[in-house]
Amino acid sequence: MKRSEINKIMRDAVGFAEEHGFKLPPFVTWSPEDWKTKGAEYDEVRKCMLGWDITDYGKGDFRKAGLLMLTIRNGSLDQAKGKTYAEKMLIVEECQITPYHFHWNKTEDIINRGGGILCIQLYNSTEDGKFADTNVTVSKDGRKYTVSAGSIVEVMPGESITLTTGLYHQFWGKDGCGKILVGEISKINDDNVDNRFYENIERFPEIEEDEGPLYLLFSEYPDAVCEAEYYEKKN
Repeated sequence: MKRSEINKIMRDAVGFAEEHGFKLPPFVTWSPEDWKTKGAEYDEVRKCMLGWDITDYGKGDFRKAGLLMLTIRNGSLDQAKGKTYAEKMLIVEECQITPYHFHWNKTEDIINRGGGILCIQLYNSTEDGKFADTNVTVSKDGRKYTVSAGSIVEVMPGESITLTTGLYHQFWGKDGCGKILVGEISKINDDNVDNRFYENIERFPEIEEDEGPLYLLFSEYPDAVCEAEYYEKKN
């Protein structure tokens, strides 16, 4: 992905969140220069991968296959104490596919917080990672029911669906209904180890630096500056 494309996606996301009255935490819109002044007090942001996560899954066309995620809070798998949960904001475009995957450890609620209609297609998984042909149990806003393998469940604004471990899902915005502000509430999230994609795809994109970054992705934060270094730079 080009950096200019990522920057535009970020600008649009901030505007879309504002349209829906969804307030973002301060670190989301810190500039690269701002980050150079941040000390170890922000290590939770760094370590727990809070912030921007934008991918085209290595397919080269973000609008057809891609996702914007913004991790707002998260814990760490190696912490004895701390958060045991995570929250994300996602923006899903019309007909923009997030490819089939499941999570080994994470159970998540996917919430349509406003905009269009979210379509989620579901399969149980087999022990060897294939699609099972068994009925899928759907848990949607406190209601449980079954659907056949490969069924598409529509999540309307205000509705949510629970996705359990081992449940294959792909999702997109329904054509003609507008893009969607999506919430995700889950167990601790670590996308480095917890995703099992059906296809062999790239989770994180390669970036072509055709302009400077507007905001940093979660993988780009500089190391914490110590207090002495901060005042030396400032003066």
